[in-house]
Amino acid sequence: MISSNVGLKSRSGCIEATMTVIGNKWTALILRDLFDGPKRFCQLEKSVGNINPRTLSQRLDDLEAQGIIKRQCLAHQPHKNIYSLTKKGHDLLPTLEQMAVWGTKYA
Repeated sequence: MISSNVGLKSRSGCIEATMTVIGNKWTALILRDLFDGPKRFCQLEKSVGNINPRTLSQRLDDLEAQGIIKRQCLAHQPHKNIYSLTKKGHDLLPTLEQMAVWGTKYA
């Protein structure tokens, strides 16, 4: 049985809006790791993998600008930040879970 994609077509721009957030390389992996809880930059750098620190910084800045994550400065340690998901960021969990299901099925 073939399912209809009418629901997708009738909501113009919805996929593009999501891809604006998660479409860049590394972004989905950063989000994946933040679903486990807040992380410092160095923790994300290790958990994401072979990401260049400059790229990680750029992706974090982009996600913060989009309201997906928030950055909290540690008062007792200058230049140490903790990154965590906002409500908007947590709302991406079902999308990433479905990506994981598809990837497991077809990888």
